[in-house]
Amino acid sequence: MQIRYQFEHERRLRCGFVGAGGHSFRNIYPSLLYAPVDLRAVCDLDASRAAEYARMFGAGAVYSDHLEMLRSEELDAVFLVTAYDQDGDVQATSIAEQCLRAGLNVWMEKPTASSLGGLERLRAAERETGRFVMTGLKKMFTPAMEKVKSIITSEEFGFPTSLFVRYPQDLPPLEERNDPVRMLWFLDHIYHPAAILGFLGGPITRMSYEWEPRSGATVTNLLFASGAVGALHLTAGQAGTSPLERVEVVGQGANVVVENGVRVVYYRPGADRGYGRESSFVVDDAVAPLLWEPEFSLGQLYNKNLFYLGYVPEILHFCANALAGTFPQKGTLADAARIIVLYDAYRTTPPGVTVSLPTVTLD
Repeated sequence: MQIRYQFEHERRLRCGFVGAGGHSFRNIYPSLLYAPVDLRAVCDLDASRAAEYARMFGAGAVYSDHLEMLRSEELDAVFLVTAYDQDGDVQATSIAEQCLRAGLNVWMEKPTASSLGGLERLRAAERETGRFVMTGLKKMFTPAMEKVKSIITSEEFGFPTSLFVRYPQDLPPLEERNDPVRMLWFLDHIYHPAAILGFLGGPITRMSYEWEPRSGATVTNLLFASGAVGALHLTAGQAGTSPLERVEVVGQGANVVVENGVRVVYYRPGADRGYGRESSFVVDDAVAPLLWEPEFSLGQLYNKNLFYLGYVPEILHFCANALAGTFPQKGTLADAARIIVLYDAYRTTPPGVTVSLPTVTLD
């Protein structure tokens, strides 16, 4: 995909931005340079910090109260990157609802909400206003996952029969999981592997897991509505120097693997290798594995983590739909609801117990 820089877009969204923290500085504000965005205002409780961000990223107005920003500025959309309150609840959920009711589309960083009730309030506001909330589920937008999705939906790959995701995250003891503050880090991070599971496998209907008490690591068995089976390995305790993720989808005589988020290997069907008689590991080119990985020598956009981690692609998806007056296809409240259902299952289910997950549509 060819990228246009911010100044090359003829039509741009008039945007406000709520939040001036480290994550937004590293990953979200810089991504706007490649999107049709006219950043009009920055808001943060720390007005001096908001002013510095506005200076660096080209916004003309500064606020310490987001409601004042909504009243004073003529905006089309708002970006939200905030934190949690002292009770462990997601601050951005109520702010997003206020933005919707002010007639604005909303892009917000995950998590969207800490409960289904929060998502239901946002969905009600969407229906009433005709505006939308999109969550930054970046894993759905990485070039690697987009390629995997295209492979596993091809006729050649066959029906996806199983799916494996590895991600480093600990789960607190069961007796602590009703404490939102204790569960904050799990809520914050489960959005990443769960987004991959939903994007590649679809809705999950059943799960059970085993829990290791020293590290909080878990291994979870999953059943998808499609009939496919899966596993989620939350690898708490792994080395800090280790690649974080591994994803594999198996089809019918084929499988595709993503290592470290950027290395995709497609093991294509069709290699007929009789046991005990093959003298060479090299197969015919027509059925040989295909490999994609970036080179990191050139000053290309695809070598920027803003692109291969999915930040720019998700923001472009948001902007395209906001400009067209359509709802996004990824990062939706329905996607967030499936993640919260899985989160609630971990929060309430003891190890070794199999539970069915409810189907939530938010309609």
